[in-house]
Amino acid sequence: MSAIEDIEPAVRAVSVPFGAAIGSPPVHAPPRECLTFRLGAEEYGIDILRVQEIRGYEPPTRIADAPAFVKGVLNLRGVIVPIVDLRLKFGFENAGFDAITVTVVLNVAGRTVGAVVDSVSDVIQLNSDQIKPAPEFNTAVDASYITGIGALKQGEVDRMLILVDIEQLMTSADMGLLRANLH
Repeated sequence: MSAIEDIEPAVRAVSVPFGAAIGSPPVHAPPRECLTFRLGAEEYGIDILRVQEIRGYEPPTRIADAPAFVKGVLNLRGVIVPIVDLRLKFGFENAGFDAITVTVVLNVAGRTVGAVVDSVSDVIQLNSDQIKPAPEFNTAVDASYITGIGALKQGEVDRMLILVDIEQLMTSADMGLLRANLH
């Protein structure tokens, strides 16, 4: 056997992507788990790892001079938690409260924050092929917190989810909830 023949198997082994066997399909990103919720008629998804708990809506204590979308604060087991009404933040006019209105308690940038939503749907897994790029908008629309659109089929029903980077949204300067240097 020549020196070239001895090297050839080693070269083939080096050219295989890490973690993949020869002839295996390409390595894909792991599925993304999202908590889905409704704001009006639209369905949104956020990273399940940011969710601490889901609570029935209870009126918070108002804070003077806070923006309309900051409903106030709640005392959650000794932790003062700012509560943001995402329906008002996103410009939904009919932000009523009923039996299915909930507060999603989140951990973002080392802080606990509550987000009021119309209802929570479920927890789903999205594969990378089910996530489409976020649409591009002009400068009049701030969509920097939209990470993509989830498209999935459940039975005969097609669902589209607006995927939100909840940490980026909650730490944005216009929210006024967290110091700017945390993100």
